[in-house]
Amino acid sequence: MRPTHNPRTLLAATGLLLALLLAINWLWPGMGVHGMRGASALAAVADIYPDPGEAQTDLKSALAQAKRERKRVIVDFGGNWCIDCHVLDIYFHDAQNLPLLQDGFVLVRVNIGEYDQNLDLAANYGIPLKKGVPALAVLTADGRLLYSQRGGEFEAMSRMDSASVTSFLTRWKPQR
Repeated sequence: MRPTHNPRTLLAATGLLLALLLAINWLWPGMGVHGMRGASALAAVADIYPDPGEAQTDLKSALAQAKRERKRVIVDFGGNWCIDCHVLDIYFHDAQNLPLLQDGFVLVRVNIGEYDQNLDLAANYGIPLKKGVPALAVLTADGRLLYSQRGGEFEAMSRMDSASVTSFLTRWKPQR
């Protein structure tokens, strides 16, 4: 018999793992699980950003879906090595934010590699990657830029709380 997995349980377990990694890095800077350095410790956590080469196709698909469903698009620039990006993912999917995200947005993740991929796409949306990631842009269903994080607003997500994501989603959700 195959075990069934409750998505909430998996999300909570991922959150606990990230919290543990953050605590270890806080107490012993530069150390991760079993002596691995910070980003290497994230290998135990699932990748959330696709291959960098998929960005244009994923964005095109997200815009088409947003148009069909009358939603906005959130473009999330980041990398799988980024702890703050994983924390943002946890906050996007918590009980308060998931309904806001699902009802009003199509989320597309753009992998920036090691700050060497999809730089042109970030620049097109006014995202200064030198300010850090995660960095978000909000688009209309026809691709018009409504907002971009130009000041690294979420780059310290691990020191923020879920309410900051709730405020962001509430502010930028489509008016129906």
